[in-house]
Amino acid sequence: MHKKIALALGAAAAFALAACSGVSNNTIPGVAQLAAPESNVSASCGAAAEGFARCFSLVRTDVGGGDPNGYHGVYRDPSIEPLSLTPDRRRTPTPSPSPHPTSTPGPTPTPSPGNPPGYGPADLQSAYSLPSATAGAGQTVAIVDAYDDKTAENDLGVYRAQFGLAPCTTANGCFKKVNQTGGSTPPTANASWGQEISLDIDMVSAICPNCHILLVESNSASFADLGTAVNTAASLGANAISNSYGGGESSAETTTYDKYYNHPGHAITVSSGDSGYGVQYPAASQYVTAVGGTALSRASTSRGWSETVWNGAGSGCSAYETKPSWQTDTGCARRTVADVSAVANPNTGVAVYDSTPYSGQSGWMVFGGTSVASPVIASVYALAGNGSSVNYGSYPYGHLGSLFDVTSGSNGSCGSSYLCTGKTGYDGPTGNGTPNGAAAF
Repeated sequence: MHKKIALALGAAAAFALAACSGVSNNTIPGVAQLAAPESNVSASCGAAAEGFARCFSLVRTDVGGGDPNGYHGVYRDPSIEPLSLTPDRRRTPTPSPSPHPTSTPGPTPTPSPGNPPGYGPADLQSAYSLPSATAGAGQTVAIVDAYDDKTAENDLGVYRAQFGLAPCTTANGCFKKVNQTGGSTPPTANASWGQEISLDIDMVSAICPNCHILLVESNSASFADLGTAVNTAASLGANAISNSYGGGESSAETTTYDKYYNHPGHAITVSSGDSGYGVQYPAASQYVTAVGGTALSRASTSRGWSETVWNGAGSGCSAYETKPSWQTDTGCARRTVADVSAVANPNTGVAVYDSTPYSGQSGWMVFGGTSVASPVIASVYALAGNGSSVNYGSYPYGHLGSLFDVTSGSNGSCGSSYLCTGKTGYDGPTGNGTPNGAAAF
């Protein structure tokens, strides 16, 4: 049976702030609260001070990782379902990663038997009925994150080789990494945000292997720097831009920060958070597609999969943002989070490769958090190929027949309101649902 992540919305955060913002938790008020995960889950990034964001990636500590040389075919906990290996996923060999990866891509990894735990590309493409094999050519998905991941390209190569995907490198023009102004000089490296970066670029590869990947790294986790990076991603022609980070709402969001996310003709996705019921920014922005989270499991149904609300997904009613015209729910006078959703529960998590050790974890790991869901949805937008006509988060609202409705589960206490409870039709934690093909995007 899966363990659930216990949420403690009112508990004080017990994570180091310096890893994500570089600002002391003891001197800055307004620190965003974090979920208190069970012992099998660890947050990649610590709490964020006002004006800063934290990443929303959660890593399993009981499967994969813990080995600087990565996963070598020995599944650490085969009793955990649904992360066990199934026959259709054993067909692809596992590479032996370089023990000393560098920022320069190395040779193609040498395969060895087995597959890492966590859902891989074939699983995700199956769960969401995606045209990944045939769509996405000519599309660019941008990933915006803070700080530098020195081994990003090398690790991406290991992931893609593992699952039989074509190489995506600087040399062949598929992968590009720039700083927040589009230059080649990277910001300071940070291993915690490095985990987030590895997760994000692996999810683009899983969902849209034919897409180009643009990694834009901001100087810090401040909203100003991250927003500058979003502007750069748009100026460099990204069709979809994923943002797997956030912080508490403030009055500054509408006057200072929203301008960074206002890019009509570019699909901008943002994770809704991993602390359960409650609204995070920039998911609250009226200019983005806010992406909630689900628990995704195999099922003996015609679809072959089932989903419920992940209890860590952020949702609710914004305190500041005007309600967009395309949202018609009646229980919130302002912007409601989320719009759509995808897998986010770490206990039904995804396989990710990151060679840089952080908190005792490296190599093949299993990740969750709405940090998974945002790049998944951004990549589905790229598969659809109509980013130039996207009007913020409105498109899925007019194409409900191409979404899987998530109707059960809850992410907190709101008197059983749709704002925190899975319902038929629209609800806060999962929005209008999860992709059933790419037609809703």
